Amino acid sequence: MENFTMLQFFEWYYPADGSLWKKLTLEAQDIKDKGFDTLWLPPAHKGMAGPNSIGYDSYDLYDLGEFDQKGSIRTKYGTKQELIEAIKAAQNAGLKIYVDIVLNHLGGGDETEAITVRKVDPAQRNNFTSEPFEIEAFTKFNYPARAGKYSKFKWDFQCFSGVDYDHRTGETAIYSIQNQYGDGWEEVLDQENGNFDYLMLSDIDFRNPAVREELKAWGKWLYQTLKFDGFRLDAIKHMPASFYNEWLDFLRADLQKELFTVGEYWAPNDLGSLLDYIAATEGRMSLFDACLQANFSAASQSGSNYNMASIFENTLVGARPDLAVTFVENHDTQPLQSLEQIVEPWFRAHAYAMILLREAGYPCVFYADLYGSNYTDKGQDGQDHEVTIGHLPQLHTLLELRKQRAYGLQRDYLDHANCIGWTREGIEEKENSGLAVILSNGEKGYKRMEMGPAFAGRTMRDALGHVTEEIRVDEDGWAEFVCEAGSVSVWVLA
Repeated sequence: MENFTMLQFFEWYYPADGSLWKKLTLEAQDIKDKGFDTLWLPPAHKGMAGPNSIGYDSYDLYDLGEFDQKGSIRTKYGTKQELIEAIKAAQNAGLKIYVDIVLNHLGGGDETEAITVRKVDPAQRNNFTSEPFEIEAFTKFNYPARAGKYSKFKWDFQCFSGVDYDHRTGETAIYSIQNQYGDGWEEVLDQENGNFDYLMLSDIDFRNPAVREELKAWGKWLYQTLKFDGFRLDAIKHMPASFYNEWLDFLRADLQKELFTVGEYWAPNDLGSLLDYIAATEGRMSLFDACLQANFSAASQSGSNYNMASIFENTLVGARPDLAVTFVENHDTQPLQSLEQIVEPWFRAHAYAMILLREAGYPCVFYADLYGSNYTDKGQDGQDHEVTIGHLPQLHTLLELRKQRAYGLQRDYLDHANCIGWTREGIEEKENSGLAVILSNGEKGYKRMEMGPAFAGRTMRDALGHVTEEIRVDEDGWAEFVCEAGSVSVWVLA
């Protein structure tokens, strides 16, 4: 029995210098030694922004940094060969690799074509605001530089349900494509804006059976090329759940691999939508717990006004801990991003303690919290902003505590608005395992908690070093634990 931890091995502002795959090759063993078991890598294919693409603007799914397209051979992260070497190095170090899959849309088409569309109301996408008319759209993807290598499939307007740009007039709007598979959007679970099938660029139409077969063939090719261990699926709320049911079933059966999968369904205050998606996919994948991350963000910005006793309420880890991937921040919630939902620095150690040291959930650590981040970017005001995020100094200790100490029966003391805690009583297989966590978002905290009979009469210390005095557990296995104001302490055997 061993606790597993995932690392998101990138952030939005990672330098566009082609160095990430080489960095992984060099640091794979160190990452494993820090306490990580799995790595979530960024999208590896060529995006429409070429060497500057984060990867979420998919252009050519088969170009992993091999072809001279969109201004470069390499991607932002390196070349195809460097990626293959990095994955091998990581797996040789004992790490499993999850690749980021972006199948909702394509962008940067090679040619335009005249297509029939209808405009829709952006706030109510089921409402058409025009009769059918013709626009010129970049919906032809021929990939001339790849010249049919790996796949001869050519994308055209029959493969897409919507676009957002008319090259003929220069107008930007949301256009529903009138193709042979329908004159409206696909059915998706999310009802925001009436129907949230359309997100961006050329929206892939999964009603087209040729598209589904091509994406299954691509998934098989990707596995055979990279030999990864699982998936992170992007933007699944904008896609019919039935597609990923079919796609995952095919790959798992054909490749005879488990292929752990976690999906991004961004509904930070809507647990019901996450549970609906889990029902629709019949537990085929885990989901990121956007609800818990929203609670962390709110708690960090509200200080002592936040009721800490409620922090796990209305969260996926509370409702379906077996399918919850917990996290503190990611590339989308970073400052200046469209889904910005920051966890303030003072609260990050609190939040990481809550995902790393409890029994429920599969925790994912963010790259910037491990390595830090420094960048300049334009904010929504159009001005340049310099942002510096320091790494979280307590993170290394928390990772070690998760790997060595956070085992055994958990007793919760989520019973106070400003001070909560829990204990883990340890297991025989892990020597000196067991711990007590206490955290406060207000004044100095005190909480009497039970460690269990194995700790009776023993001395404990704060592994984070915030409290220097040691604590002795009484003969009944109980002790009064303490933390400083607005702080977190983790008590372990001295």
